[in-house]
Amino acid sequence: MLRALTRWRAIIVPALVFAMLLPWTVGAAGNAGATQSTNSAEEASAVSAEEPQKESQEKSQTSAANETGEPYFLDKLAEWKQAGAPSEHDGRVGMSGASFARTSEGASVQVGTVDGRAEALDWRLTNEEWVEYDVSIDQAGLYQIDMTYRPVTDGNRRRPILLNVSIDGNNEFLESRSISLDRRWKDPFPAALDSNGDQIRPMAEDISGWITTSLRDSGGAYVEPLLWYLTPGKHTIRFTSNEPFALGSIELSEPEQVPDYETAMRENAGDNEGGTSGEPIVIEAEQGDWKSVSSISLRYDNEIGSTPYKRGKITYNTIDGSRWSTGNGEISWTFDVPESGYYKIGLRTKQNYSSNRSSFRTIMVNGKIPFAEMKAYRFPYESGWQGVRLEDEQEQPYLFYLEKGSNTISMRATGAPVKPMISELEKIVTDLMELATDLKALTGGSSDTNRTWKINTELPGFTDKLGTIADTLDAVQKKLIEVNGKKDAVTQGLFTTIKDIRSLLADPNQIPYKTDRFVTMQGKVAEMLQQLKTQPLGLDRIYIVPENEKFPKMEAGFFKKMEGTFVNFFSSFQSKERLGSMDDDVLNVWVLRGRDYINLLQQLAEEQFTPKTGIQVKVNLLPDTNLLVLMNAADIAPDVALGLPETLPFDYAIRNGLYDLTQFQDFDTVHKRFAPGSWTPFYYDKGYYAVPETQSFSMLYYRKDILKELGLEVPDTWEEVYEMLPTLQQNNLNMAPTQHMPFFFQNGADYFTKNGLQTALSTDAGYKAFKEWTDLYNVYAVDQQLASFYQSFRSGTVPIGISDFSMYVQLMVAAPELNGYWGIAPIPGVKQSGGEVARWMGGNLQSSVIFKKTKKAEQSWEFLKWWTSAEVQERYGSDLETINGLSFRWNTSNIEAFVHLPWKQEDLNGILEQWRWFKEIPNVPGSYFLERELQNAWNRSVVDGINYRSSLETTTLEIEREMRRKMQEFGIIDSKGQVLRPLELPEVNQPWEGVDPYVRD
Repeated sequence: MLRALTRWRAIIVPALVFAMLLPWTVGAAGNAGATQSTNSAEEASAVSAEEPQKESQEKSQTSAANETGEPYFLDKLAEWKQAGAPSEHDGRVGMSGASFARTSEGASVQVGTVDGRAEALDWRLTNEEWVEYDVSIDQAGLYQIDMTYRPVTDGNRRRPILLNVSIDGNNEFLESRSISLDRRWKDPFPAALDSNGDQIRPMAEDISGWITTSLRDSGGAYVEPLLWYLTPGKHTIRFTSNEPFALGSIELSEPEQVPDYETAMRENAGDNEGGTSGEPIVIEAEQGDWKSVSSISLRYDNEIGSTPYKRGKITYNTIDGSRWSTGNGEISWTFDVPESGYYKIGLRTKQNYSSNRSSFRTIMVNGKIPFAEMKAYRFPYESGWQGVRLEDEQEQPYLFYLEKGSNTISMRATGAPVKPMISELEKIVTDLMELATDLKALTGGSSDTNRTWKINTELPGFTDKLGTIADTLDAVQKKLIEVNGKKDAVTQGLFTTIKDIRSLLADPNQIPYKTDRFVTMQGKVAEMLQQLKTQPLGLDRIYIVPENEKFPKMEAGFFKKMEGTFVNFFSSFQSKERLGSMDDDVLNVWVLRGRDYINLLQQLAEEQFTPKTGIQVKVNLLPDTNLLVLMNAADIAPDVALGLPETLPFDYAIRNGLYDLTQFQDFDTVHKRFAPGSWTPFYYDKGYYAVPETQSFSMLYYRKDILKELGLEVPDTWEEVYEMLPTLQQNNLNMAPTQHMPFFFQNGADYFTKNGLQTALSTDAGYKAFKEWTDLYNVYAVDQQLASFYQSFRSGTVPIGISDFSMYVQLMVAAPELNGYWGIAPIPGVKQSGGEVARWMGGNLQSSVIFKKTKKAEQSWEFLKWWTSAEVQERYGSDLETINGLSFRWNTSNIEAFVHLPWKQEDLNGILEQWRWFKEIPNVPGSYFLERELQNAWNRSVVDGINYRSSLETTTLEIEREMRRKMQEFGIIDSKGQVLRPLELPEVNQPWEGVDPYVRD
């Protein structure tokens, strides 16, 4: 077992290590600031491409490679330098985009003039394609690659261009598989106003033209560009892309050297010796020249010191630090200076997003890092808005030389200083997984208190490895404190984990009784990693101050803050968003989603719906579904509600609280927009009481690299799953746990009888389905629990499993290092007698309803038809993703809109195949007991070892007891059990043919 684990460590470690990769943004409000205390050149370039730390060089000898044997850039660079690869040389090679040597078969490439640039490669790919260039190198050395490119800006392109860059057929390091070429976005100003005089968040516009940039990692883990070591002679560079773009030129050159501050000042000695004077130049941060990511959004800050400030009105006046926190997110501003000379820089920042933890920014002037201290400038934690002067350890402001006229200043998010520590923690997460697997193999997953263990005899080396983990955590904690400047929540979390490990080692023979502690510790470390991966920083203003002048006051004074506090306090009593204030002259729409969703819908309704229909719409935020119950009881209800969970419409329909949508004459037209199986939860008593809005698709996620290594194919049926599981488990891998729905629906079993009065679990098909579900764990040894499929999938320990739409978004956003390593496919199914594989499966739905008490039923129906139409759903989804990024991908239930969102065609085809088999469980009185009692049945059969048939019989009795009680309550049966009115549930037993027109090769 241990030998197998060791052999597979090279496979399961690396995907976690590449850590600075667009994780989920932090939601808190933030502060930044104060003075700089440790911004030496050495610290600023802690993990820069030019000066890797000694620890990283040593680590390169032992760190694991990824699944294809590729090291990480930090390790590969150390290896090259140790072998004597020079970074200073005169080698330089340039070529036009048109001078390519080869392309993939059928590649969509043309050569010509693009946007005024001649000899460009116009690459209009629709699927993954590659282009190769031949280069001749005269001098051996480390080379950076600069590229001039132009993204396609056709209105439906929002993703960055991801390149896989290989040299002579090899990816030299993992990061070369996912290199991001960003777009340029701009927020238009002045912002539009709504009917209340509040600003509407601007929609970022793609202003991308020709852009020149050095190739760098997509996660912001290194300050400087990526490098490749090239020997004299001919080499082939291959670029594989996922997005169309035009390529103007490629240049290979020596890495640019960035001097330290003292050297830079000596080089500029004599310039403007008298110093500059005059008024400070003030830049409003929200009015940037461009930003590299559309989701770096603006934020309304109501502190009176934030400008511009308009009393009682929403004004988007700052950069939202929680959205400007990951990857290489960059913002640039342009300003004019009256005379050449030296200037100081100050910023009004906010950095209170994570307690006591610093954030880092690379600061560039006129496109270049002026000196090494600006590579990763630290912004320490503060509790409120702070004025920050860019200064050294002695609190002396840095001077920046600027030429008269137009200049630029740019700031890029970077996690370079914490990259080595993140790499160590990622490895520790995997090591804890391995130790937990060892314990499971030893104990058989059972904590038998009557057995005596001798851990060092039965698991040789186990405690030594656990002790090494504790020592490594201790070293990482000290490094983090040094980089951060103080202890923070992460270092405190590491301290408690170290303490937990030491307590286990105090009595090693007790460890087998405490296997759950390893899962807990692994979760703690993974949670701390997520915190380290973000570098949030809010920004209000930038000050360019002449050398001879003092910094202006960058913070509001005490009395000014008190004034702002009172103003905001009294303004809070004038809220325009009170749900109880219903306007009879407009259509009142409540939405159970976040503020960004609300504002965008209001804007869209005012732009399209009202001019077309003449119906005024007021969209309000519904913070909690419980308010619907309370306000309905108070005879206050909206006309329309959106974003409701799939169980809620039935609960209101059975209480006569919703409008039966089948009463509208054109209901059938709307019905055809959606898969028949998405309507089933909204059916009651021959009517439909909600319209599907969004749905979460369950898909089979698989690691291409690991399955290929093991010689396994993506399973098409459950029989093929059972055949592959022994191979996975022999290599200490497994499949993710699976819920019950596919086993029931695919085997022809229903959850309720056709009349809706009883469960259908205790049928032959029901027993067969339940047995197959529990056999997956009892017979085929799939893990009963999994702390995080996402983390296990990234690490490679669970390379296959069924998950929902959120998994797709999470992998796309937070795991770009796995680009090309994973795929999705329709879930495994059951082959039918005709040869077709049935893949029935549902997914969580959100819905729209019309309340019964509305006096505007026809107007409400017009709104729902407009809202759920393909045109509006596509526009809404596109705008939402432009403003907030890929993590806000809109999973609309309207298939025509869905296919026009920016999906990879390969992924889209898989989703569409699964869409054919979409079916949700219908709702009946008491059906809320179903999920709970099925889980209880599973526990009895899998955990307690009770016969599956007896267990399911017990569950059936419990569910039907609750169903009878609720049916009597709602007059469906009488007190004696006599049926007063059957429910007659809809049947969906054929795959949806409405998908077929949208499938593309």
